[in-house]
Amino acid sequence: MKRYKGKTAMKSISVHGIDEETEKKIGERAKSEGKSVNRIVKELIAKALGLGQRPPDNRAEFADLCGVWTEEEAAEFMEAVADLETADAKDWR
Repeated sequence: MKRYKGKTAMKSISVHGIDEETEKKIGERAKSEGKSVNRIVKELIAKALGLGQRPPDNRAEFADLCGVWTEEEAAEFMEAVADLETADAKDWR
């Protein structure tokens, strides 16, 4: 292993025989994320091996579902589910 920018780095690895669909998907992902193909491949390998940083934060994908109720809508919802806050002893026998 070699030292590069203060870190230990491996030599380059060539992967032969990548099918067209995989090559296309890697290229599309690199383009959509604004990264190089090399960076995407390294990230995919690290993820597959369980290495690297924490899992990605996917909360942004659900932003349209979170925190979009008005106060009136929230009050209406809370009123509609208020009876669910009470447990009937008969239900637990």
